[in-house]
Amino acid sequence: MPETERYKFFSHTACEFYPCHDMPEGELNCLFCFCPLYCLGSECGGNFRYVGERGDIKDCSACTVPHRRENYDYIMAQFERVKAIVSEQRG
Repeated sequence: MPETERYKFFSHTACEFYPCHDMPEGELNCLFCFCPLYCLGSECGGNFRYVGERGDIKDCSACTVPHRRENYDYIMAQFERVKAIVSEQRG
């Protein structure tokens, strides 16, 4: 990773939940620990499934999209969509 792009990756190995996904040592990016794309529902671009009695609970436990260092730019590019959802909710 270039010196000027270190802000794109953070690995919190002291976290009690680390590693939370099955990924190679040192490759798990914790920068987006709580996925900012969750609110995009089925349009998030990740590997998820819906579970629960009504199938209305989004289970992202198999998804590594926000945890891969190469996806930083993809995540950041989605913030306009997230912003639109928040704006709609505020009315």
